[in-house]
Amino acid sequence: MEESLKAKILLEALPYIKDFYGRTVVIKYGGHAMIDEELKSSFALNIVLLKYIGVNPVVVHGGGPQIGKMLKQLNIPSHFKEGFRITDDATMDVVEMVLVGKVNKEIVNLVNLKGGKAVGLSGKDGFLIKARKLEMIIDKKDAPPEIIDLGKVGEVVSVNTALINSLQKEGFIPILAPVGVDESGETYNINADYVASAVASSLKATKLILLTDVPGILNEDGDVISSLTKRQSIELLGKGIIKGGMIPKVKCCLEALEEGVEKTHIIDGRLENSIILEMFTKAGIGTQIVS
Repeated sequence: MEESLKAKILLEALPYIKDFYGRTVVIKYGGHAMIDEELKSSFALNIVLLKYIGVNPVVVHGGGPQIGKMLKQLNIPSHFKEGFRITDDATMDVVEMVLVGKVNKEIVNLVNLKGGKAVGLSGKDGFLIKARKLEMIIDKKDAPPEIIDLGKVGEVVSVNTALINSLQKEGFIPILAPVGVDESGETYNINADYVASAVASSLKATKLILLTDVPGILNEDGDVISSLTKRQSIELLGKGIIKGGMIPKVKCCLEALEEGVEKTHIIDGRLENSIILEMFTKAGIGTQIVS
């Protein structure tokens, strides 16, 4: 019975494997999935499996908790505004050290140990992620707009897809740290969700998958919404049903869809094998947002 069930699962996955063969999938890796040892191992195996069945995964990772931990050890205070870490010169040094020198290499090593061919990159490598300083202006009802200086927090200007495409053709799995650089060589800390969205858009990826620490987008009753269109997502944003930390994630998905990404997904990275479950089962998990 168990062997028969395994065969049925494989057969259910076959149409999806055929559809995704040779296509690029961009995955934003973050949250609890980057901390729990079993989930880290499961994530690496999922990425290697994708590559072996002909899918081209590109991973963009976060690292907020690791950055916070290192800043605390170095007695450098952390300050946030509107969900962004205010990044002065000292903080930027730590961000780059942790994201590029530690977290990125740990993910690369783990994927390679599971049988993949991963290569770690930051936005500085080959001008992979060209950036500019993020200008934050908050409109106020009864006062002039507030201009917030976030320091070395950036936004993506462009992505060097040629570098990623070259690595993919040689069978490598790109693992990208969300650090960008401007024309003068200034380094910027960029939100990993926005980097993943920009990378998926530039590559015209078939999917953008954001791993989170929640089951997906919830309705008013707290139940997971399995599928939304762009229009429905905008309506839920306007009604305040999509709120808090889910707002920027949904906006990232909407931007990617506007730029030609076929489907976007917000899934629970706390579930083992969440990527495979979302991509290769009929029911899937989490929430998909489509055009």
